Amino acid sequence: MTNGAIINEITRFAPPSLQEEWDNTGLQVGRLSDECTGVYICLDATPETVDAATAVGANLIVAHHPLFFRGVKRLTGADRVQQAAMKAIAAGVSIYSSHTAADSTRGGVSYLLAERLGIEPLRTLSPIKGRMVRLQVIVPRSHADEVRLALFDIGCGADGGYDFCSFNTDGEGSFRALDGANPFVGEIGELHSEPETAIEMTLPAELMGKARDTIAQVHPYECPAYSFTAMLNAAEDLGLGIYGTLDTAMTAPEFAAHVKARLGVEAVTTSIYPDDIRIRRVAVCGGSGGEFIQAAKAAGAQAYVTGDIRYHDFVDNVGEIFLVDAGHYHTEAPVKEAFASAIRSRFPDVAVTVAADDCPLRTI
Repeated sequence: MTNGAIINEITRFAPPSLQEEWDNTGLQVGRLSDECTGVYICLDATPETVDAATAVGANLIVAHHPLFFRGVKRLTGADRVQQAAMKAIAAGVSIYSSHTAADSTRGGVSYLLAERLGIEPLRTLSPIKGRMVRLQVIVPRSHADEVRLALFDIGCGADGGYDFCSFNTDGEGSFRALDGANPFVGEIGELHSEPETAIEMTLPAELMGKARDTIAQVHPYECPAYSFTAMLNAAEDLGLGIYGTLDTAMTAPEFAAHVKARLGVEAVTTSIYPDDIRIRRVAVCGGSGGEFIQAAKAAGAQAYVTGDIRYHDFVDNVGEIFLVDAGHYHTEAPVKEAFASAIRSRFPDVAVTVAADDCPLRTI
């Protein structure tokens, strides 16, 4: 089992194409071709993380945050990033990061945070735009169901709270097979007409390759006719942050206590909010999500849970939304188990260790 095979499962869960432009998702250190002796999952790749991985016999670290954000001109051990990289290289440990790809994917960081808090997701706070395409494929009517279902099976035709979405137009296609062709219907040199269906559906751009492969595998024609068209629409289930509803309405103090208990944090920082308000709609964003406070308010959220909220964000939103800063680490930590689940489901014999407490902060 190679590191590349393990990383392929992570990229299925969080395609690198979803990362933000400023990010550095991908292999940070090491080789895809190395045989994997075990996987160590954490939030940050540090010198201590490398030590912990080697202690359990793991030579692949899957970290949420990238090791490298800026260009490195030399490796001298001058800072902790360089120290971690040098330790990993010396120990034969590879490091892979997912970061904003895992933040923006379906079922990603904010979905996992919402699940941990008992929030039923409705929509994405900041949907990804310009990453969706429309597929049209022409299929003989006799095979339309087979092709349509195969495309649904790889994730095409999903939009927000719906899946199996397609638009279908029946018509008549015509073609003439030339010498050397191997037509599914019709004869060489003869003009042929065939009842056909034009199937249209949307999909994320990162699925285009899989869609091409699927069409090639299940379409009966030797040369299938299909096209992709870029869309400006936002993908409602891809992007940063989630808003949804709690099963049971809570007061602000009750909700703050609920967040602490569910995330395992000793303390949270909150804004002032009337105690008699019953909170039902909640927005969340794992990590540093202060920039989406206005989006949370626009979504009708009565409370917003994230990390790294600035002082003036608390001041400016008093009485308008109950802000809960549960910390960068604790709002992203649920993704570690998602990485582990993705690997274990495909490779049950691979040893996977999830860092139990790699938070660099302490409340005293």
